[in-house]
Amino acid sequence: MTITRFAPSPTGYLHIGGLRTALFSYLWARKLNGKFYLRIEDTDLKRNSYDAMKAIIEAFEWVGLSHDGEVVYQSDRFDLYKEYIDKLLKEDKAYYCYMSKDELDSLREEQMKNKQTPRYDNRYRDFNGVPPEGVKPVIRIKAPLQGIINFNDGVKGDISVNASEVDDFIIARSDGVPTYNFVVTIDDALMGITDVIRGDDHLSNTPKQIVVYEALNFKIPKFHHVPMILNPQGKKLSKRDGATDVMEYKKMGYMPQSLLNFLVRLGWSYGDQEIFSLKEMLELFNPNDINKSASAYNAEKLSWLNSHYIKNSTNEKLLKDLEMYELNLASHDKKEILLDSLKDRVKTLDELSQMSKGILHIPESYDDKGVKKAFKNDETYEILNKFISILESAGELHLPSDFEELFNKFLEDNELKFGKVGLPLRISLTGITSGISIMDIMAIIGKNESVNRIKKAIEVIKSR
Repeated sequence: MTITRFAPSPTGYLHIGGLRTALFSYLWARKLNGKFYLRIEDTDLKRNSYDAMKAIIEAFEWVGLSHDGEVVYQSDRFDLYKEYIDKLLKEDKAYYCYMSKDELDSLREEQMKNKQTPRYDNRYRDFNGVPPEGVKPVIRIKAPLQGIINFNDGVKGDISVNASEVDDFIIARSDGVPTYNFVVTIDDALMGITDVIRGDDHLSNTPKQIVVYEALNFKIPKFHHVPMILNPQGKKLSKRDGATDVMEYKKMGYMPQSLLNFLVRLGWSYGDQEIFSLKEMLELFNPNDINKSASAYNAEKLSWLNSHYIKNSTNEKLLKDLEMYELNLASHDKKEILLDSLKDRVKTLDELSQMSKGILHIPESYDDKGVKKAFKNDETYEILNKFISILESAGELHLPSDFEELFNKFLEDNELKFGKVGLPLRISLTGITSGISIMDIMAIIGKNESVNRIKKAIEVIKSR
């Protein structure tokens, strides 16, 4: 059975690079009817943030990446890690190192002076003497002194590292807290992880983890190291470029489907296809097809995808999504016309919310340039007053087509071109110079509200 995991540290928010790794891990496990686990790597008790941990889980819930079983917290497993450290000590595969920080700094300085790679010199590897006083020892694992550490990476291919490049690294600090490479290996082995999919910034950790796997006779999983997401200039992605909290994307009005679709295409492809439903991702994704080179973040592509998913969403779903923006349209009798007229024009749910409010709310101001262009003389006010009279005397008007028929007759009877009335009418109704069809606007707000808005605009603009 294929078993994958996503294992973030709760020292900050979940950013999109992490979410992409989680998505790849999720897809591979689900495709093969395996298991996908969520593990919180919170052994760094000083840097852990409860809010960050909560945000990670909240982000998972929002995008719908369901994990199997309970969330695993490393901070609950210290006793377990100690058992394996003691086992390695007992089997003489690990040892206490009494080297002080000053000694270590001095060694590194000497090595750098001699143009050597800074590394621990194994001075306590076979130490049998009396431990120096006042030094709290760390625990180091006995790494192989010769040979090659090999592994086949699902993305990068065969990787070989000389054992001499891996020193006797620390597996437990002087305060007893186990280190990252040790606890990750223990957890992955005991959780039965078969495929580790993670960022290629972890590639240098893999030989160290293999040392731990072999020392404890654990089965080594398949590794897939995914290249980083870079900004359009080919540099490390910053917060300004898009490396922000996943939940910020929700606030900005992106839909989870579009974000997942965007992320799956950063480093993976299937022909020229751009739009992938979750079902298609599950059918087609394979981590062995991940690109070897880094991917570039493209904000325009994300917006394009988001507009696609908004356009193809049911109005029922959009009504629910808009509640986040304090816009409840459930009881509005023209909500279908409103959403149908707007959802082809917007890129985010936030934009949909703002444009909806711009139609539903009475304008508090009127675009200055638009007013100067549309209200050039008294003739404009006369035309609008005539149209008010026509509206007030009309019978029931419900659909955009009802208003269009009335409006076209008004133009014909008064020998007017659309341009003579369209812009002043739009500014009167919404305060701005562009947007959806004027007929849709009048149908949405209704005949009486249309009359009131035109009257108010005439009064305010004339008084200038």
